[in-house]
Amino acid sequence: MSFDLILPFLKPIEHLLLSDTVSEIMVNSDSSVWMEEDGRKRLMPDVRFEQGTLDAGLEVIANRFGKRLGPDSPILNLRLPDGSRLAAIIPPVVNPHPLVTIRKFTSRNFGIDDLTARGMLTSEMAATLKDRIGRGDNILVAGGTGTGKTTMLNVLADFIPEDERILVIEDTAELHIRKPHVVTAESQTDTHHNAITFDDLLRAVLRHRPDRILVGEVRGAEARTLLDAMNTGHRGTLATIHASGAEEAIHRLATLAMRSSGGLSLAAVVEEVERCLDLVIYISRRGGIRSVEKLMEVSRPAKN
Repeated sequence: MSFDLILPFLKPIEHLLLSDTVSEIMVNSDSSVWMEEDGRKRLMPDVRFEQGTLDAGLEVIANRFGKRLGPDSPILNLRLPDGSRLAAIIPPVVNPHPLVTIRKFTSRNFGIDDLTARGMLTSEMAATLKDRIGRGDNILVAGGTGTGKTTMLNVLADFIPEDERILVIEDTAELHIRKPHVVTAESQTDTHHNAITFDDLLRAVLRHRPDRILVGEVRGAEARTLLDAMNTGHRGTLATIHASGAEEAIHRLATLAMRSSGGLSLAAVVEEVERCLDLVIYISRRGGIRSVEKLMEVSRPAKN
């Protein structure tokens, strides 16, 4: 689908969508419009949607992408034709108007040199990560919302050997992997068709001979399946997770996996996570600046 077919329904923010420097557009439920540029958020007082136009536009956009949006399905997530991610929530969940956030991936073509030039990580860290990817370590990228986890995963994938088959699994497609043998798949939980959960998708792609598995974000039952995959020899797995620290990322992954671990204790699942993972990259964002705060080597639990 052409991006030009979407723009008429988002006319008031068209100039922001087409900008090369705007990274995020936020339309709040009070109809105020904000944008982020160079890590700074700014109110756009002269930008406004007329009454009812955003509601109608979102419904048309959802239908064109085969998605559901209405009172019985008020949450929408999709990828726009230019690769941007649109997330929306409509009344009555929010009031009085829709809530919309569009994340534009202005950094999707970044390489490791771009990240070092911007101070996101040091050249020593970059060399370490290149070596770790090359030897097939299992790596978890952790951080809060908007810290650059997706950007980091894109850049790390650049170090994967050209002859390897990469299977990418996401909720809403955001990754842009620059390799010759890439298969991408998105979960389908808010379409007009039968739901395909993130975990369903991960289980399915494991049958398609991946050399590498890349998971856009671990957030539910798929954590258990991901641990099983790493336990059974799927090396070089890369995934992201929301966490407030490197150590907390281990605990969060274990907590998610424990829900489908047949009664195992949290301590037992934490040990399993520590056996599977090799490295945690923790990215923070302070004052609009994103940086790799910690590369944490994951210690293997002692054998009894």
